[in-house]
Amino acid sequence: MPISAINGVQIYWEADGVGSPLVLVHGSWGDHHNWAGVVPHLARTHQVVTYDRRGHSASERVATQGSVDEDVADLAALMAALRLPRAHVVGNSFGATIVLKLAATRPDLFATLTAHEPPLIGLLGNDPALTAVQARIGAVVATLQTGDHAGGARQFVDTVALGPGMWDRLPSDMRQTFIQNAPTWMDEVNDQDAFTLDLARLETFDRPVLLTHGDQSPPFFGAILDRITGTLPQATRHLFSGAGHTPHLTHPDEFVRVVGAAASAPI
Repeated sequence: MPISAINGVQIYWEADGVGSPLVLVHGSWGDHHNWAGVVPHLARTHQVVTYDRRGHSASERVATQGSVDEDVADLAALMAALRLPRAHVVGNSFGATIVLKLAATRPDLFATLTAHEPPLIGLLGNDPALTAVQARIGAVVATLQTGDHAGGARQFVDTVALGPGMWDRLPSDMRQTFIQNAPTWMDEVNDQDAFTLDLARLETFDRPVLLTHGDQSPPFFGAILDRITGTLPQATRHLFSGAGHTPHLTHPDEFVRVVGAAASAPI
């Protein structure tokens, strides 16, 4: 079990395969196991690095309020610790937010960037499509504040992330991961910087970019990607048909094909 001290926090990580480095950054509530269905295939052509972000599963959870800036700094420091001067970097959901924020400040660390549905709702201003989502997120927060982590996790999966009835379809170990990592999601919700992105800084990013979303996801994710695409005219888009917020879980073959092609650019 490789664990490294990253910015003073114990971070669990794994590396599989050989080839150019490919770093996968998981979203809220999850951990490195979220990538289990795609790592063996991507590792045929890449050295695939996965890790548990601080406050998640096997990594250390500190007592103080966390921030997205810490997550961004951890990703850069982990790449340095693993001697990855440049890598293909992929993020899902909140992991995509982390990846995009790092790209805005450290483009030198990237060979390519792939982001799936970052929840950067601050880019949308007063878009009416956000009202219902914000209400559902508020309901999850209210449940978690009572100490009911299991109930809050179920609410999040069924009403925000994956859709009605999906909680009961998740494997039991994944449900337990959601419950265990609920407190860190609360940190993310309470960090207003987590929902914004400095587009002016991002527009200097000149590496290949792939922005993806699923046609079963709420429309505001596509609107967020529209804002980012306007900043990165070199970006390409991919729509996962029949998929939602986690195509690496629901459509692993297509995910491997699309991400593998995007990560074929030379380092």
